[in-house]
Amino acid sequence: MRSVGIKVLKNKLSEYVRLAEKGETVQVTDRGRVVAELVPPPAPRKMSEKEFLAQAAREGRFTPASNPGKGLPPRAPIPGLTLEELLKDLDEARADRDLP
Repeated sequence: MRSVGIKVLKNKLSEYVRLAEKGETVQVTDRGRVVAELVPPPAPRKMSEKEFLAQAAREGRFTPASNPGKGLPPRAPIPGLTLEELLKDLDEARADRDLP
């Protein structure tokens, strides 16, 4: 752990910030009395999906489902044209265009 006076810290702030970034704690003193500390940032913590969603909901980034757990509704086939019929209709619609 290092100790540095405020005046020296002002003149060499980048150096002491780099030391803190590398994991060293730097005590800041004013007339010999410790008034602050530069400490390394906390290690990033891995969050589970459940924790992430709970935090996002607390922060208002999304609104949770009012009726969770029901899943998606069953997918019904869309009535209409088959793929071949749809492609044929698309070709006919494009036929009247002047293509270069």
